[in-house]
Amino acid sequence: MNIRLQLFEFEDQSWFPHVIRQGMLDFLRFMITRLNAYEAAIPLLQELLERTRSRHLTDLCSGAGGGIASVQQQLTQRMEKSVQVTLSDLYPNLRAYEYIRHESGGAIDFIPEPVDATAVPESIKGVRTIFSSFHHFPPAVAKAILQDAAAKRTAIGIFEGSKKSWLEMLLLWLFFPVIILVVTPFIRPFSISRLFFTYILPLIPLCIMWDGTVSLLRIYTPEQLRQMASEVQAPGYTWRSGRVGAGAGKYVIYLIGYPEEL
Repeated sequence: MNIRLQLFEFEDQSWFPHVIRQGMLDFLRFMITRLNAYEAAIPLLQELLERTRSRHLTDLCSGAGGGIASVQQQLTQRMEKSVQVTLSDLYPNLRAYEYIRHESGGAIDFIPEPVDATAVPESIKGVRTIFSSFHHFPPAVAKAILQDAAAKRTAIGIFEGSKKSWLEMLLLWLFFPVIILVVTPFIRPFSISRLFFTYILPLIPLCIMWDGTVSLLRIYTPEQLRQMASEVQAPGYTWRSGRVGAGAGKYVIYLIGYPEEL
């Protein structure tokens, strides 16, 4: 699937009801965590941390923080030192972040104020990451995110949990409607509204299916990411992009960038 279409997702719309968006993000977080979808990205994250001599990830555009707990745990195990994570977003999902902070014992914290990924304050340190969110941005904004990191000599990792293939699209339409109905009662923290808008008025499943389809069409290919990175004004900054992983739900498209000298 080499095309990219900048279609709209319900999740991006300012008018979209928060309770539906929350339910969709909670499902995404549950699935990413259960599938350990970013396992293949762990060595790349370790590389960024070691190159920058850091033990801190600052996650941008965190959404509901899907998969970040397992990423933090695996990095801590591989590096044999505690890795700290700070979640952030232009529209912080405080309810989800508080739950994740509690479950992680404080290893994962969050910034309660809005953080713009195109203009991250100098006071916010750590290797920057974006999981499952970069496709939301049109090319000009996406490039601005990369430019901000490069201009501030900060390492960044962009990760999308997908191979971007027509087979993934088929699997989405064949299996996700059933999966949503089966797993919703097990998503935590528990929410009556999530049950209502899944089983009584099924807005959450319908919007997940639409946004999931559009997300696949919006994801940048490794070639498109490389082209975008090549246009960033960043002397002495290295970019690398590609695909890693194998198996359903295990592929990751990535772009990493880091200053050559710190």
